[in-house]
Amino acid sequence: MAEAEVKAESVGTVVVAGSANLAIAIAKTIAGLLSGSAAMLSEAAHSIADTTTEVLLYLALRRGARPADTRHPFGYGKESYVWAFLAALFTFVVGAGFAITHGVTTILVHQHTGNYLVSYVVLVVSFAIESVSLARAVRQIRRESRRWRATPRRYLRLTADTTVKAVFLEDSAALVGLVVAGVGLGLSELTGSELYDGIASILIGVLLLAVATILARSNVSLLVGRAVSERIHRQIEREMLALPTVDRVDTLMTMLLGPDDILVAAKVDFHNDATGADIEAAADEAERRLTERYPEIGYVFLDPTRSMPGTDRGRARRTQNED
Repeated sequence: MAEAEVKAESVGTVVVAGSANLAIAIAKTIAGLLSGSAAMLSEAAHSIADTTTEVLLYLALRRGARPADTRHPFGYGKESYVWAFLAALFTFVVGAGFAITHGVTTILVHQHTGNYLVSYVVLVVSFAIESVSLARAVRQIRRESRRWRATPRRYLRLTADTTVKAVFLEDSAALVGLVVAGVGLGLSELTGSELYDGIASILIGVLLLAVATILARSNVSLLVGRAVSERIHRQIEREMLALPTVDRVDTLMTMLLGPDDILVAAKVDFHNDATGADIEAAADEAERRLTERYPEIGYVFLDPTRSMPGTDRGRARRTQNED
């Protein structure tokens, strides 16, 4: 799948999720106001937070896709992580904060107004819509994981495309939250106690807190400058060592510049009899091989260097830990 197609698919996934969350947020808000249920109002806050998140993720995709210029020679890929981090922060503050606070308030003082039926209908419809949005995200994750020759779980953990990761986690959390809200409403209706409705609201807030924390940590790591996975690191190293004029790779460093942009920099020891023309040809061949295998590699920098004393022949000095 071409890079442009991947970006278009990510945009489509975000747009579908955002449209679904907006419709669900309106329905949940109406149901929550009619029923007075803390769990329903927390779910409404959940969907409002998710809708805002999708808007920020859309901005992340658009802003991060701008081409490089003289002020930003490596492009704007990292800006997408800024917007994605703000999206996680919004979920943390607005979604989780409201759900937990409202749940505690409900347990202490709230009196339920009734009309459970409306809430049940909205929960069922919301579950169906969220399932459609999640299914699209899962399809994209499976396709991308095959392209990177990784399991879907590993791809989701290590991917630099935080937009599809955010949609998957938020939609998954939304489905779990709907079940929790339904159980809380059912127990409150059966027992006549608002305790269960309030507990459900708090659990939804804790769920949002966990998702926001995971996404925030992931985006901070990418903003700082995360390397590619160890498996891809080794494959890049092997491609360089396969060049006929390369004796060893002393140091190999990589950085994810954006969802679809990788920088590769290496100190390479060439054979002693290699000429300047040989080194130039090897550098061109290294770039050709690497970009052919991984089209996301946008920059390859090789620094000819002498072998480091006391190192094993052919092995690069490690600059990252095993995943």
